[in-house]
Amino acid sequence: MSNATQTNEIVHSVSFLDRDSLNIPTLRILQADGSVYKDAVLPSIDEETAKRMYDTCVFIRVLDERMLGAQRQGRISFYMTCTGEEAAVIGSAAALQDKDVILAQYREQAALRYRGFTIEQFMDQMFSNAKDLGKGRQMPIHYGSQALNYHTVSSPLGTQIPQATGVAYSLKMNNDKAVSICYFGEGAASEGDFHAGLNMAATLNAPALFFCRNNGYAISTPAEEQFKGNGIASRGVGYGMHTIRVDGNDMLAVLAATQAARDFAVENNKPVLIEAMSYRVGAHSSSDDPSGYRSKEEEDVWRAQDPVARFKSWMLAQGWLSEEEDEALYAKYREEVLAQVKVSEKVEAPHIDELINDVYDEPTPLLQKQLKELKEHVNKYPQAYPKTAGRF
Repeated sequence: MSNATQTNEIVHSVSFLDRDSLNIPTLRILQADGSVYKDAVLPSIDEETAKRMYDTCVFIRVLDERMLGAQRQGRISFYMTCTGEEAAVIGSAAALQDKDVILAQYREQAALRYRGFTIEQFMDQMFSNAKDLGKGRQMPIHYGSQALNYHTVSSPLGTQIPQATGVAYSLKMNNDKAVSICYFGEGAASEGDFHAGLNMAATLNAPALFFCRNNGYAISTPAEEQFKGNGIASRGVGYGMHTIRVDGNDMLAVLAATQAARDFAVENNKPVLIEAMSYRVGAHSSSDDPSGYRSKEEEDVWRAQDPVARFKSWMLAQGWLSEEEDEALYAKYREEVLAQVKVSEKVEAPHIDELINDVYDEPTPLLQKQLKELKEHVNKYPQAYPKTAGRF
């Protein structure tokens, strides 16, 4: 007997279900002014953790501000901000353990920072210099860190979703008592990899957390033009997995939801889908102009629900932050980020020989032949390759 008929009611007249048949509540703990809702159940959080979370908020706000500016100045080629989605990313990252594995989409730099990625490491990656952990092979914001269990970002949309299932399954087989967490947007949930990844995780009982940042837009396509179902959360139920929808601009709600999801996944070796309802305040990327597809009035509505301001108000009420400390933190990071930009942009590019390393155990004769031809080409047209010519 199939799973669909084991426990369901039998009826004797036609009755359809629609998108409203399943009621999916949204978890919210903090009000817009940072006060706690009456009867709200707070997550497990101490002062040290809260300060680390807020410190990450400020760092990412400054990093996004400075590096988007650097892109406009032509100092880096590309950038994507996290603005407006900090609570979704930081709140979930704070609920994890260091042994948990993160598979990001491309807007989760805050999770990497929470894990301990340094200003120098961020800058070296964005400038693709010789100190970059990825050896300059990726475009900016495609971070990765083996030491921090953060898989390298890949541009093709959704590929990390089935990969997260595989990672989670390996964690289960090794009895590591850990989870993988996979971040993606509601736009990526329209990819086939989303459905394959979730179905595999559910049927294989893999301890994966699928974290959907529903920010309203897949680049310029609004959610209502992407799908007609009840958000993304309804799909988790359809695949037979535990599911929760949370206010993605509420740091404490995201933290609580992810803590509970992680506990369930580890204890039961089963996946969980979390849908965080948020809004991408900034452009999709430095190549995008959102004025072409949404209004300033719409943006202003969401700016009033700023997740960082909401969490800051709660921190102030706890006595864990003062206005003076907040101002000093912003000033500190603005100075440090700008200083590191000036350092990292002067570091030379990776040596040309690095192009053929890390593909095979030893570079093949064909790769060596291609490298030789490339060097001859660079030497013939040195003016076209100012960062490489004259270095071999």
